[in-house]
Amino acid sequence: MISVAITVGPEQADIQGSDQRALQAAVDYIAGLGGGTVRVLPGVYLMQDSLHLRSGVRVVGSGPDTVLAKADAVASSLYLDGDYGEEALTLEDASGFEPGMGITAFDDTNTGFHTTVATILAKDGNTLVISKPLNGDYMVSQGAMAQTTFPVVSGYYINGAVIENLAIRGNKAHNPYLNGCRGAGIFLYRAQGCAIRDCLVHDYHGDGISFQQSDDTLVERCEVSGCTHLGLHPGSGSQRPVARDCYAHDNGSDGLFLCWRVKHGRFERIRSSSNGGHGISIGHKDTDNLFRDCLVENNRQCGIYFRNESAPMAGHRNTFEDCRIVGNALAGVCVEGATRDITLRRCQVCGQPCGISIGIEAEDVHLEDVTFQGNTVDIRREHGDADGR
Repeated sequence: MISVAITVGPEQADIQGSDQRALQAAVDYIAGLGGGTVRVLPGVYLMQDSLHLRSGVRVVGSGPDTVLAKADAVASSLYLDGDYGEEALTLEDASGFEPGMGITAFDDTNTGFHTTVATILAKDGNTLVISKPLNGDYMVSQGAMAQTTFPVVSGYYINGAVIENLAIRGNKAHNPYLNGCRGAGIFLYRAQGCAIRDCLVHDYHGDGISFQQSDDTLVERCEVSGCTHLGLHPGSGSQRPVARDCYAHDNGSDGLFLCWRVKHGRFERIRSSSNGGHGISIGHKDTDNLFRDCLVENNRQCGIYFRNESAPMAGHRNTFEDCRIVGNALAGVCVEGATRDITLRRCQVCGQPCGISIGIEAEDVHLEDVTFQGNTVDIRREHGDADGR
């Protein structure tokens, strides 16, 4: 069977244009035919809303020459409270908000997954009709806001979508923050069996790549840099993620952050360098993951950090093989909380104030053929045997 394909680009393409409307028209056309490939030609595409991925559609760019650039954002306080389930927002000043743009709504107490990210469908004065019901009560008294922020590429409730060879330019200087539970340079939510390959994400005011409640996600040969929060963010129950040959560096917080309930993942040849937080962070119910041949270096907190969780909730049974943990500011590996059954096998731990720090509640930290060099203290244990076994 012949796969259907179409091109989109500024000129000499099947669909011509240089913004999200042309890209979306191509994706929707291919989706309507049952799936196939959208080839995005070189150019800079101004994104006033997400490119919304569709099931069975492969979007392929031309590498760094295919740039999806986040537009400058506008923001306004709400004039009327936004009520849960309502599909409209009334702003103090809707100047710059137009139909077709992406929009985010929230207040000081409703953030994270309670943030709403939608598309503006219509405008009447300062009232906007949006494409989704509000996900919370956004109270004027609690600083309720709307802003034209959104993931540059997003996929909701889809299967088998693929994006390859795209560059995402986040334009953080002209965009307010969008949290990683609802946005990122590339963002998936309840998307199954999707792949992100050979993509560059830079300068997003939030996370670089985030996927939430999305099983069997593959992230391969991607680079995430200069984002203000997390680099790679698998989270909220994403099962069996695979990330390999990825590079997360110079982001504001952790390079690779396993959020809640990330299980049975494989993380191979990940380089996490010079991030503002930890190189790799593991916590709430993040169990049974394998990290192999990773380089975690020069991060401003710990190289590998197990968060402080109680015994039922901690990140148990995680294994690191053939990894190098070098030059991180606080510790190479820090195991906090009642974490159990952590294995480091054939790893090198070098050049930190503390090589491995094991907290008072942690147990069964297994070190197999681990080498230490140039640490002020190789192993610090709050109680128990000095070698941490």
